[in-house]
Amino acid sequence: MLKMKKITESFDMKVFTDEGDYFGDIEEAMLTQTKVYGWRIRATKNSFLNKVLGTAKGVIVPHQLVKAIGDIMIISRSAVPSYGGEEESAKAE
Repeated sequence: MLKMKKITESFDMKVFTDEGDYFGDIEEAMLTQTKVYGWRIRATKNSFLNKVLGTAKGVIVPHQLVKAIGDIMIISRSAVPSYGGEEESAKAE
């Protein structure tokens, strides 16, 4: 059964990657005339996005990369910006 939600119910919803990393919070939905185009995700304290972006406030995730929306939003790992810290730590090993 398809469960419908209002877009306003998604604001401040927690966003996680499909690998379980806390990504950030939904700040805004970007709409075209007939559908959701993307989601603006805010980098919050202790989020993976905050570690990756540093001083930036957030990113826009295309709706095609959203895997599920319920009590939380799950996005594809490919939506995550590349992070030099992981590469550097892998090279150190």
